[in-house]
Parts: sequence; structure tokens; C-alpha cells
Amino acid sequence: MTDDETQFHVLAVDDSLIDRKLIERLLKTSSFQVTAVDSGSKALEFLGLKDEEDEDHQDVGLGVNLIITDYCMPGITGYDLLKRIKQSSSFKDVPVFIMSSENIPSRINRCLEDGAEEFFLKPVQLSDVNKLRPHLMKGRSKDTDRTRCC
Repeated sequence: MTDDETQFHVLAVDDSLIDRKLIERLLKTSSFQVTAVDSGSKALEFLGLKDEEDEDHQDVGLGVNLIITDYCMPGITGYDLLKRIKQSSSFKDVPVFIMSSENIPSRINRCLEDGAEEFFLKPVQLSDVNKLRPHLMKGRSKDTDRTRCC
């Protein structure tokens, strides 16, 4: 198996430098390629969704297999980011994970109901990161099914 087959690209979004570095290190330890940004608006910019209209963004951010974002950030929150991603034709099938240091059931349920795969409590652990892989595999096998002929 080549590196191209095993390297999944994760977009990590957190306004806290310490939390961002921690998640980045955990993801890299698990052999993920990581792009880390410090705000919801930078995440939207990276994905090519900065403008309100969701145009056809063929090459921008398309290598992203999964997004993990903090819930509570200034400006665009993790919840706002989740909603924008799920409304996007290009990224609606990309799994989104939300993380927060606050265990608020109504917040957790709202995120899960609106399309988040899972909600992690901070600090994120290696065991949480290990839960990401099956979601990546599902996304990858869908791509394989589409390209397979006959």
C-alpha cells in the first residue's frame, strides 16, 4: 500500500493554539495529513466556501476527507461551520466532528442532529482520533465504488 492510499487529509479548526497543536499532533501520530486553521472563516476560505453562494469549487480543499472543529470560536462557530459544510454540494458528504470543553447535552444533540458524526469532549484523546478512521474508510469506499466499472 502506498502513502497516497493511507494518507487521509483532515482539516482541524480551533482558535486555541494549544488545542490546535494537540489535535494536530494526535492526527499526525495516526498518520493523517493535517491542515490546521485557527478560525471558522479560515476553514471556509480553505474549502472555497467563503462566499455565501456555494459555487462549483472543483479543486479548492477537495483533498479533505474529514473536518474536526472546535464548537466555541469567535465569529463563525463550529456549529455555523458544520451547517455551511452540510449545505455545500461539494462537501456535504465529508464527515464533520465537533469538539468542545463544555459537556452541554442540548448543544451536543443539536450538532449531531444537524449532521456531525460525533461530538468529542476536550482534551481530545488518541482513542477519540482512532474513532475517525472508520468514517474515513466509509468515504473512501464510496469513492472506490463510483470509479469501479461493471
